[in-house]
Amino acid sequence: MKKQKFFLMMSLFLVLIQVKAQPILTLEQALQHAEKGSPSLQSSLYNLQRTTETLNAQLAALKSQFSLSLNPIVYSNSRQFDTRFSQWYTNRSFAPSGTFTVAQPIPLTDGVISLVNQFGWQSNLSNAQGVTNENKAFFNNLNLSLTQPLFTYNRTKMAIKNVEYDNENAMLSYAIQRMTLEMSVSQYFYNVYMAQMSLTINQEELTNTEKSYEIIKNKVDAGLTAKEELYQAEVNLATSKSAVASGRVDLENAKDIFKQYIGMDIFADITVMADVVVNPIEIDGKKALEHGLASRMELRQRKINIETSKLDMIVVKSFNEFNGSMNLSIGLSGDDPTLAKIYDKPTQSPRYTLGFNIPIFDWGQRRAKIRSQEAVIKTQELSLSVQETQIKLDIRQAVRSLGNLKNQIELAFQNQKNSQLTYDINLERYKNGDLTSMDLNLFQQQLSTKKMAYAQSLINYKIALLNLKIVSLYDFSTNQPVIPEKFVKEYKAGKMKLQ
Repeated sequence: MKKQKFFLMMSLFLVLIQVKAQPILTLEQALQHAEKGSPSLQSSLYNLQRTTETLNAQLAALKSQFSLSLNPIVYSNSRQFDTRFSQWYTNRSFAPSGTFTVAQPIPLTDGVISLVNQFGWQSNLSNAQGVTNENKAFFNNLNLSLTQPLFTYNRTKMAIKNVEYDNENAMLSYAIQRMTLEMSVSQYFYNVYMAQMSLTINQEELTNTEKSYEIIKNKVDAGLTAKEELYQAEVNLATSKSAVASGRVDLENAKDIFKQYIGMDIFADITVMADVVVNPIEIDGKKALEHGLASRMELRQRKINIETSKLDMIVVKSFNEFNGSMNLSIGLSGDDPTLAKIYDKPTQSPRYTLGFNIPIFDWGQRRAKIRSQEAVIKTQELSLSVQETQIKLDIRQAVRSLGNLKNQIELAFQNQKNSQLTYDINLERYKNGDLTSMDLNLFQQQLSTKKMAYAQSLINYKIALLNLKIVSLYDFSTNQPVIPEKFVKEYKAGKMKLQ
C-alpha cells in the first residue's frame, strides 16, 4: 500500500504541475457545489416545494373561511308584462348590498356549516296604469346552514390523504435524488481525474519518445544506425504528439460534462484533485442485505403507490352509488325604512331538504371499473415485489464486485510495476542498439496502459464501495447507517434553499 500511495502521489504531483494555474476542486467541494447547482436536484427540490405548499393549502382549507362580497351599485330599469293582471308595468330598482360569509368545513363528516349575513338598502319603484308604488328600506338576511353528504365516502379526508402521500413521495424522491447525486458526481469527477491522468501519462510518453528520438538521431548522424530507425522514431514521435493533443481535447470535454452536471459555469477553468488510495475493507453481505431491505426508500414509494391505488378504488366504487345529501338552514330576515327598527318585525325562514340518488342499472359499468382498479392494485403489489428482488440483486452484486475489485487492484499494481521494470530494461537495450524504435514504442505503450489500468482499478473500487453504500444505505467505510431522511429534515427546518 505504501508503494501504491507513493506512485499515486507522484502522479498527482505531475498533474498539478501541468495545471498549476487552475483552481483545484476536490470531490467534497464538487458534491457541495452540485447540491446547490445541480439542475436535476433543483428540479426535484422544486417538486418537493410544490407538494409541500399544496399540502399546506389543503390543511388551511380545513379552517374557517371568511369572505366578504360587496355590490355597491345594483341598478335596473325595466318594462315588463304582468300575466296575473294582463298589464304592462315599469319597475326601477336600486339595491346596493354586501354579504359576509363564514364557512367551516367538518372533516369528520365531510359537511360544511355556514353563517351568511346579507345587509343592504333598496329603493324600488313600480308604475302600472298610472299608479306608482315606491318602497325604500334597509334589509338584513341572516342564515345558518348545514350541508351534509350521506352514504358516500369522505371526500375531504380523501383529498388530504392523497396530498400527504404525494408530499411524502416527493420527499422520498428528493432524498433518493440526493443520494444518487453523490454517485453521478463521483463518476463524472473521476472521469475528469482519469482524463488528467491520461494526459499526464501521454506527456510522459512524449517526453520519453523525444529522448529516444534524440538518441536514434544522434546514432544515425554518426552512421551507427540505419536511417530506417530514424523514420520509425519520427513516426513514434508524431504518434505521441497526437496522443497528447487528443488527451487535451478529451480532458476539456470531460470537464465540460462534469461542470454542466454540477451546475458550474462551463467556462470556468478548473482541475480536480482526488485521493484514490484504497484500503480494502471487509463487507458483511448479510448485514448489507438486511439493512437495505429495512431502509430503502424505494420500497416505501411502492407502498405509497399501493395505498394511493386503494384510495382510487374507493372513488371507483362510488361511481353510480346510492348516496344522499341533507341541507338544513334557519334564517332570520328583517326590513324597515329605519335602520334601528330593521328587526322589529323579523321573519323566520327555515329551509330543509333531503335528497337521494338511487342507481337502478348501469349495464355492468361500475363492476368493470372496479375490476380494472383491482388490476391496478395487483400491478402495484407486483411492482413492490419486483423492487424487493431488485434490491437484493443490487446488494449481492455490489458485494461480489467489491471482492473481485480488491483482487484486480493487486493484479493491476503488479502489472504496472512489472511494466515499468520491463520498460527500464528495454530502454537500456535501446540505448545500446540492441532494440529497435518500434519495439521500444511497444514497451512504452504497454507501460502507459498498465498505469491507466491501475488508476482505473482504484477508482472502480471507490465507485463500487459508494454504490454499495447507496443500495444498502449503510456506509461500511465508517460502519454507520446512512440516513437520507436528514435531507428532508433540513428542508422542513428551512436550511435548504432553492437557488
